[in-house]
Amino acid sequence: MTLLNSLSVSQLRKAIDLKEQIEHLEAQLASIVVVTKMPQATSKKRRRMSASGRARIAAAARARWAKVRAAGKKRL
Repeated sequence: MTLLNSLSVSQLRKAIDLKEQIEHLEAQLASIVVVTKMPQATSKKRRRMSASGRARIAAAARARWAKVRAAGKKRL
C-alpha cells in the first residue's frame, strides 16, 4: 500500500472522496439491514440439575458398576 506521504494532492482528494462514498454506502446498507433483520431466536438456557437429582444419578451409576464388578468376580 502506498504511504500517504507519497501521494499527490489530487490523489489524496480522490482517496477522501472514495472514503466518503464508502461511508455513505455503508450507512445506507446498515439502514437496510436493520429494517430487514430477522429477530434472532432466543438462546436456550442451560438446565440446572438439582443436587438431589445429581445424587440419584450418581447412586444409579454406582449400582450399575457394582453389578458389573459382581458379574466379573463370578466369572473368575
